[in-house]
Amino acid sequence: MPSPGEELARRALAYLGAPYRFGGSSPAGFDCSGLVFHVHGRAGVVVPRTAPAQRRAALPVRMDALEPGDLVFFRIGSANVDHVGVYVGDGRFVHAPRSARPVSLERLDDPYYRRKAAGAGRFWTPAQPVDEDTTRP
Repeated sequence: MPSPGEELARRALAYLGAPYRFGGSSPAGFDCSGLVFHVHGRAGVVVPRTAPAQRRAALPVRMDALEPGDLVFFRIGSANVDHVGVYVGDGRFVHAPRSARPVSLERLDDPYYRRKAAGAGRFWTPAQPVDEDTTRP
């Protein structure tokens, strides 16, 4: 049986290739925080809608202690957190990068993302059950 974090990571991976849409939070199109919002919501875990709010509300996690299902935050075009992805293990994360690019899998050690990293957080706990219905992401 997967841990709650592994279940969140599995759900995020299921959307690889989904289109990007600014403000989107459904399989018809996601922005970065919309993907996080949707994946968590489908698992019964409530999270805020925007990347900055997700960062403020998440339980902080050290980057060297990441587990699947944790969120990784970035400062891409601002001095403040403006991007988020779902860590899936092995140094990789799923995110909705930007217009004209679908939901993608990236590496945290990529020089671009390593330079832009702004921390990590978690909304799930090991004791928190998640909906494990495997018929839907």
